[in-house]
Formats: sequence, structure tokens, C-alpha cells
Amino acid sequence: MSNILEQISEKEAIALEDKYGAHNYHPLPVVLSKGEGVYVWDVEGKKYFDFLSAYSAVNQGHCHPRIINALIEQAKTLTLTSRAFYSDKLGVAEKYICDYFGFDKVLYMNTGAEANETAIKLVRKWGYTKKNIPEDQAVIVAVERNFHGRTTTIISASTDPVAKNNFGPYMPGFEVIAYDDLDALDKALQNPNVAGLWIEPIQGEAGVYVPQEGYLKKAEELCKKHNVLLMMDEVQTGVARTGKMLASDHEDVKPDLLILGKAISGGAYPVSAVLANDEVMMVLKPGEHGSTYGGNPLAMVVAMEALQVIKDENLMENADKMGQLFRKRMGELSEKSDLVTLVRGKGLLNAVVINDTEDSDTAWNICVALKENGLLAKPTHGNIIRFAPPLVITEEQLNACCDIIEKTILSFEK
Repeated sequence: MSNILEQISEKEAIALEDKYGAHNYHPLPVVLSKGEGVYVWDVEGKKYFDFLSAYSAVNQGHCHPRIINALIEQAKTLTLTSRAFYSDKLGVAEKYICDYFGFDKVLYMNTGAEANETAIKLVRKWGYTKKNIPEDQAVIVAVERNFHGRTTTIISASTDPVAKNNFGPYMPGFEVIAYDDLDALDKALQNPNVAGLWIEPIQGEAGVYVPQEGYLKKAEELCKKHNVLLMMDEVQTGVARTGKMLASDHEDVKPDLLILGKAISGGAYPVSAVLANDEVMMVLKPGEHGSTYGGNPLAMVVAMEALQVIKDENLMENADKMGQLFRKRMGELSEKSDLVTLVRGKGLLNAVVINDTEDSDTAWNICVALKENGLLAKPTHGNIIRFAPPLVITEEQLNACCDIIEKTILSFEK
């Protein structure tokens, strides 16, 4: 085994993934071997600022010592019981997260996609047993450009051809409408068979699309009016990323189902959760849903510590302050460079739109150049670069990163 764990070169690591791994990702050509706080290091020892944060899973910074210590200590004691038995950690962690976000009940799973699948099942069963929707007629309204995961059920509601094409037949029961369009929403929710509205408060994967102010609040009101459950996917936007604990907090919206993942474990272990009040959660009966690893003792200890770090280190406030600074700096850059069309986002979830077509490689080339200059970011949807550093970033570090971004983009000016 020791031979397997020996240090390998960047070229060897990439070649191994290329030969033995499925080609379902297109990574930047960098091989990482260490992380701490806002920094990661490659196998050659070069240090980078991480401006992706594992798609907002490491909001607390890489390898946060408190979270890692909690994981190590629990791993020495008990890691998995399955839900065939009670554990001394699950109930404690259930109470902790319910108190934290203000819900009656939680169902812990492992991944964001699993949590979204769980929410779909809950909403459908609620629709049949509480709203009296005829059997197999329940509809969940989703929106264009959504991203909730890549399971076959979830992609049935997707409008992204890369995620969807050639994976049919698709699951029925979804109606997809325009995002940030209240008229379309009001019309769709008038269908008495609609059980849920399934949205992200900010569309992260689509390119950090922020809806008009008031959209989420009005969506909440329309759901109440039409007796429809509001399903809020905060897997990427939640846990202080946008400068509030939840992105829906910006409009004081309380969803019926809150879907969380990624940063509720600080990137140390896969944990996700669906929170709801009793009327919704109690429709599930024994045997109707589950997961071998969901709610395991190791995950529970990690999740509680990760969420406590967010509060203890005031990361929500820091995300808000640093995000304002970042957008100010990028706004100034847009005045200097024709390549930067606009910057948008909230807190430390931001995107810079590059002045080129979606099928161009300009944004990719900029990200490769950023890597050479010591900053890691990734394009999404062709001409959009998402910038989302860990929330522990300092003002000095953020300004240094903005300097790198400015220098790099200006070097592309023709």
C-alpha cells in the first residue's frame, strides 16, 4: 500500500485519471495535494488562492482544525451504525440543526442530489396525502437554468442539454417555467395538481443569476395562496455563502422545505439535509425512504462543528463585507477592460461575465492564466467565471486576489 500513496508528479496524476477514471469532468490542469484556509498547494509545492471552495463546500476554509479534530475523535469511536439502531449522535445533531435553522424536523442524507431527491419524495407524498392530488398526477414546478444535481429524476427537470441529453426516458411530473418571472409562476401554480415549487434563491451553477428583488418573497406568497410547498435548494447558496445564513434570508423568506449540503460539513465529509415542519416531514413512514450512511455518527459530529464554526468566526458577516469589496473591485476592472461585461452576485458567491460568446474558450484561457498567477477559478457555461473563495478570506488576501484577477484579465486585452 505504501507504494500507492507515494507522491506522484502532476503529469502522472493527470494521466492516471485520464486512463482509469470516467471522463465526466473537465478539470483545470492542476493537481492538488494539500489545503489550508484559503490556500491549496499542488504536488510540485506551488501555492494558490482557492476561488472555487469545492463549489462552496469549504466555506470554513480547507481542513479547518476544529472540524478535522471533531472528525478524527469521532472516527476513533464509532463511524456507522446504519439506521437499524439509534446512535448517541443523531438525535443531538437533529436538534442542533433544527434549532439552527428554525424547523421542526430534519432528514439527514449524504449529498446535495440525495437531499433534492428526498425533497421531491416528501413533496409528492404530501401532495397525495395532504392536498388530495389524484394518484400519480402530482406536479413539481421547476425553473429554467436550474441545477439541483445529476440523478435521472433531477435532470428530468433540467434545461441544460449537457446534463440532460441522451439520458432519457425522463421522469414525468415536472413543469419547467422561466426563472424570475412572476407571471409565469402565478399561472403555473394555478394548476391544482401542483405540489411544490423547486428553486434556488440564486442560480449558482447557471452562472450566479440573482433574481430581481422581491421575486423570492412573491414566490413564497404565491405558494401559500395556491397551497403549494416552497422547496428551496440552498446546497450551494446556504451556510453564510451569500452574506446571510441562507440566501433566502435576504428577502426574509421561510421555505417549506430547506435543502442543504456542501458547507454543512465544511468539506470534511459528505453531509446533506432536508428540513421541514411536522406537517410535511411526518408524511414519511418507516421503510419509505432511507440511506445507509445518512445520519451516521461521523457525519453528525462533523456537521455540528462545521455549523458552529460559521457562527463562532462570524463568517456570515465576513462574506457580506468581502463580497461588497470584491464587486467594487471588479466593477472598477470592468471600466478598465472591455473583456469584463459585468459582475453579479451576493456575499462571496460572484460571477464575472466575459465579453465573448458562450462557445468561446476565452473564459477557460483566463482561468488557466489565473492558475499560472496563483489563483484557481473555473468557468461555467462558457463565458462566465465564478469566483467563490472560502469565507475566512481576509481583506488583505481579497485585495491581493483582485490584483491577480485584474493583472490577468488586462493581459488578455488585444
